Parts: sequence; C-alpha cells; structure tokens
Amino acid sequence: MTTHVQSKLKTGGLGDAFSSNHHDDGEIEGDVNHRIQAGWMKWRKASGVLCDAKVPIKLKGKFYRTAVRPAILYGTECWAVKSQHENKVGVAEMRMLRWMCGKTRQDKIRNEAIRERVGVAPIVEKMVEIRLRWFGHVERRPVDSVVRRVDQMERRQTIRGRGRPKKTIREVIKKDLEINGLDRSMVLDRTLWRKLIHVADPT
Repeated sequence: MTTHVQSKLKTGGLGDAFSSNHHDDGEIEGDVNHRIQAGWMKWRKASGVLCDAKVPIKLKGKFYRTAVRPAILYGTECWAVKSQHENKVGVAEMRMLRWMCGKTRQDKIRNEAIRERVGVAPIVEKMVEIRLRWFGHVERRPVDSVVRRVDQMERRQTIRGRGRPKKTIREVIKKDLEINGLDRSMVLDRTLWRKLIHVADPT
C-alpha cells in the first residue's frame, strides 16, 4: 500500500498533496520557477493583445485571470512555501500586470493601483485560497481514504524524522488558518468553507 501511494504521489495522481519531495527548498524552488515560466508562456502567446493600448484594460485582466494565473497556480496547493517563494511569484505577476497597463516600476504607480485597474487580486492570496480549498477537500474525505492515509503517513514521518526539521504543507496550512481566523471544523460545511476562503478580484 505504501509503495502504491508513493507512486501515485510521484506521478501527481493525488495532486502531489502531501509528498515529502515538496518539503525540500530546492524542489519547491524548481516548481516555482516552472510555474512562473508556464505563466509567461501563456502571457507571451497573447502579448499582442495584452500590450495593445486599444484593448480595454479590464478585458486584459479577464484574460489574465482565466488563462495566465491558472497556469501559475497549477499544483501550488501542495507547496510548503516560504516567503521567498511567495515573493518570487508575486514579483512575476506584478511585472505582467504592469506591462499590460503599459507601465513599469519607474512610473512609481503603487501595486494596489495597478491591481484595481486590471481587476486582479494578489496571486499570493489566491495561493492561500486554493491551498485551503484543497485542505477542506482532504479533511472532508473518509478517514480510511487514500488521501487521508497519505496525510497520516506524512505526520508520522515528520514526528520520526531526524536532523533539521523541514517545513511541511501542514505547517503552512496551520498558519493560513491562524491568519484568517479559521478553524478546521469549519471545513465540514463545504459551501460555508468556500465562502470563507474566497479571495475576490477587484471589480
């Protein structure tokens, strides 16, 4: 059973939900770079439209939200991220949004103002949303489900591990819950949970 589960995790069959491979800073750094590159690929394919001053800025924002951002966020629910990883993703997003507005950092326009123009919430906040959405999905699964068993395996590995402890996705989620004033018991109401964790884009 353990071998089967580990195989599923490595191939992404369970969304890499609790894979210990993602606890390593080097591994996460590679994932972060890969997702940013995927986002830029989507962005560049539509750069003719996104950089066209004649195209309404809100329409550009809609394209970004539906095509570019999902490419960056794919699989991030399982990242045991640190601040440097979040900063890297956030910087990449702001560069895209500024270029969509025909602006650069030298124009000294605040990030919040740029976001209001294009109607895009901070990608780091969206990362928290999808992380908590996945957490809710896992918590609502039966205790004997494969995903829950993987969760339990990770907890045991964390307790029994030796050497310098590595940051885990559980620690990241615990912080997410604390910052947002949420309790894990709230996940049982799926509709309420989705409402509580939702991060709205500016209108």
